[in-house]
Amino acid sequence: MRMIGVLGGMSWVSTAHYYDRLNRLAAEAGGGLSSAPILLHSVDFAEIAALQKADRWDEAGAILADAAAGLQRAGAEVMILATNTMHLVAPQIEAAISVPFIHIADATGAAIKAQGLSRPGLIATGFTMEKPFYIDRLQAFGLQPLIPDTAARADIHRIIFDELCKDVVSDTSRAAFEAAARELAGQGADCLILGCTEVGLLLGQHNVPVPVFDTVELHCRAAIEAALSRTGEANV
Repeated sequence: MRMIGVLGGMSWVSTAHYYDRLNRLAAEAGGGLSSAPILLHSVDFAEIAALQKADRWDEAGAILADAAAGLQRAGAEVMILATNTMHLVAPQIEAAISVPFIHIADATGAAIKAQGLSRPGLIATGFTMEKPFYIDRLQAFGLQPLIPDTAARADIHRIIFDELCKDVVSDTSRAAFEAAARELAGQGADCLILGCTEVGLLLGQHNVPVPVFDTVELHCRAAIEAALSRTGEANV
């Protein structure tokens, strides 16, 4: 299996989930005591979040691009960014490396398209729901994403940063996310993207009325497939 480089820490909560899923999937693929060869660079999310809030994306991108280059120098042969929102700076990261970069929105879009679905609801940070970098990528798969209304988006964003990124889970916030999912389904969404890597702390197939696509799961599967392939490219 090729060495997987993981850009993490955004937040550490979701990166821990990535580490778990990558290794469990590697064990399923290899059997026995198999685990995933991983190099992890975990950033200080406080620094990245401050740059996000200040709209200084190029500076955040430079930090991650430098980290990605370091992982490649250390031996990474496949690269993933363990967060949805920071894929806004994916072009900067890709420009800094020569190994395959597995894009989370591509893994998600391909999985939705393969199921014959076309109108995914998207629950994520405000950045991911409102900026074009993510929705445009989904639209390239022929999908028509739907997002919650303005008030719901603000509440979702607050809960992600104030609670989920700190590993805080509450029934009140779960109810808010469930209501947003139901509203999207009522507007015609035929599936739901858990478009922030922490959203799975509150939502899953058990409490969403349409098929759920968990970006962490899909991204990890794509990374393992890439790491196992001859070319290092994902087959998602």
